Amino acid sequence: MSQQTFDSYEEFWPYYVAMHSRAATRWAHLTGTLTGLAISVYGLARGRKRYLAALPLIGYGTAWPAHFLIEKNNPATFGHPAWSLRGDAQMIRMMLAGRDAELAETAAKWLAEHGSD
Repeated sequence: MSQQTFDSYEEFWPYYVAMHSRAATRWAHLTGTLTGLAISVYGLARGRKRYLAALPLIGYGTAWPAHFLIEKNNPATFGHPAWSLRGDAQMIRMMLAGRDAELAETAAKWLAEHGSD
């Protein structure tokens, strides 16, 4: 899929979700982000600031391979880093709220309208 351009986060959001169309990719993001966050918080509580590196290392280290191996696409972070970070947080909040099916519907709709190639 070629690089997409967007005028707003609201326009970007359905594309971001579409780049995470498979549940396994979304769950890899959630697992990596929450694990990295937990280790970072633990490290801060123990006065070990170097543990802050766990969030990006584990978060991205879990999420990016999911794109290559599961989705067969490039992470949206490569072209839209700030909006992708915001999208990741929104996607994880929705998953934790039990709204994963809504994400799947958003992805399917965007892909049907824009093609998956």
